[in-house]
Amino acid sequence: MANKLKIGVMMSLGHNVHEEIKKVRDLGLASCQLGCWNPEYYNDENLAAVKNATKEFGVDVSAIWAGYPGTVHWNFTDGPATIGLVPPETRDVRVAALIKGAEFAADLGVTAAITHAGFIPENPKDPLYAGTVEALAKVAKRCKELGVFFCFETGQETPITLLRAMKDIGLDNLGINFDPANLLMYGKANPIDALDILGPYVKGVHAKDGEYPTDPMNLGVEKPLGQGRVNFPLFVSKLKSFGYEGVLTIEREISGEQQIKDIRMAIEVLEPLC
Repeated sequence: MANKLKIGVMMSLGHNVHEEIKKVRDLGLASCQLGCWNPEYYNDENLAAVKNATKEFGVDVSAIWAGYPGTVHWNFTDGPATIGLVPPETRDVRVAALIKGAEFAADLGVTAAITHAGFIPENPKDPLYAGTVEALAKVAKRCKELGVFFCFETGQETPITLLRAMKDIGLDNLGINFDPANLLMYGKANPIDALDILGPYVKGVHAKDGEYPTDPMNLGVEKPLGQGRVNFPLFVSKLKSFGYEGVLTIEREISGEQQIKDIRMAIEVLEPLC
């Protein structure tokens, strides 16, 4: 009998790590990804705090979700020029930030670092493509030295574009953090079909729901899990068919009491599917 999938939740690496890890336990979960946009948080103090809190609350960190400095616009108009390693003017500082995130992951004993690579050009002859791949390869090479998988979060590129970039990087420590909602919200793919392309590379999953975009300027709308267009029973079943045995990490990108309410509802939807 196959192992049951674990359910986790997305949390932040910031000023109060102890409180963030406690929230995971309070939700009745034992796994999380830690997201961080400020490389200054990758310090010895936070390293010790994460180790202590995870031990205290019985929580496992499945991945570090590594962001980067500089302006980022989550839309179709300014996003291509501001997200990830595609914009040449911010590449060097962002490569350095991602490497710091991977080193922090390794120091924690975590085997995956995740990021949004950006709107990787669909045309491999686009002038921005080669430089983007070269920058991604620098991060991936350092991850390989650390024994860490470098994982691409789905969303801003079509699945086949992402697969091409991975092949062009050419290292064996590359993976996918599969966010089915992002593929819908960016209008890039049906997530069930996208697994046919990316399924063998999935190392992590964001359990998130959403809709296709209808406004050509802005992403589709994120929804509480079970209320969007992702067919989670089919999605989880198909994930398992590719041998996935990792974590379904709930991500609900709002804050406050409604976020906690929606996360609890997501747990109820996912538990029977695991």
